Amino acid sequence: MSNKQNASSCPVGRPSIGGQAVMEGVMMNGNHHYTVAVRDPGQNIRTEIFERQSITEKYRVLNLPIIRGVIRFVESMVIGFRTLDYSADVFIEDEEPKKEPKTSFGRFWAKTGDRILTTLSMILAVGLALLLFVYVPVRVARLIAVTWLNVPVILGLLEGLIRMSVFILYIFLVSRIKDIKRTFEYHGAEHKTINCFEAEKPLTVENVRTMSRYNKRCGTSFLFIIMLVSILVFSLIRITDPLWRFIIHLLMVPVIAGLSYEVLKLSSRSKSVILNALVAPGLWIQRLTTQEPDDQEIEVAIASVIRLFEEEYPEYIDESAHDEQ
Repeated sequence: MSNKQNASSCPVGRPSIGGQAVMEGVMMNGNHHYTVAVRDPGQNIRTEIFERQSITEKYRVLNLPIIRGVIRFVESMVIGFRTLDYSADVFIEDEEPKKEPKTSFGRFWAKTGDRILTTLSMILAVGLALLLFVYVPVRVARLIAVTWLNVPVILGLLEGLIRMSVFILYIFLVSRIKDIKRTFEYHGAEHKTINCFEAEKPLTVENVRTMSRYNKRCGTSFLFIIMLVSILVFSLIRITDPLWRFIIHLLMVPVIAGLSYEVLKLSSRSKSVILNALVAPGLWIQRLTTQEPDDQEIEVAIASVIRLFEEEYPEYIDESAHDEQ
């Protein structure tokens, strides 16, 4: 990748940091905390830190391979929605002065309205994902493999290929939206900052700028691995009825997510040709889901990491020289 560092795999001995782009900001995830840094409308960087504890740390049985992948996938989704909600609140608070509700319903809505809307948004998002990436591939694949070609043995393969095509088309279309493109720039800033830390370089804008915007542990790679694993799993299932295949897909989602998590976990530290081949398509798709960030966006990502270091990894503060915000 020209003069830039390759996609990161975390070196042994360094803490593994994950992250996510949010509205005008970046979330960074540590062992027991996650931080959010957001640039508000006044161009100030606001940081916040939240405690977290995975349920896999409380119950050993939940930390077993495959099971832990399911749990952490769900936990990451919950944290993701919370951080997106927080970043949106930063702009609402700054742009719209708070007014005290005059009615009892108004006071009730002020306290619970955001939670209700967030819950409904999550339900809608999950429903849309099931429609696009499960129901549509099952129906279309059956139409082609069973009705038209009468070759049911390729049903699982076709479902996977259609699912990948829908996913790539969806990502391509949303990447054309201006606000989403800016979020993808913050996604690139998140990856570059993590890669800079894992390359053991000081976290300065100049250093981060030279890093790759791709990362093996990215959620995009995880989703693509899920699709590849699902092809292998559903190629073994001979049921052709679309309703039953849809139900089986839903029931198998946790198992496939758990298997995919283990593959991603191994690939982040392994140089295996097979594992790298599984991760490679996800890295290619990151050309769409990440964009080159500007210096201000990099500053926000650095601020998020530094805030996490202050809480969890103070030994890395001195090596991560950075400009005071």
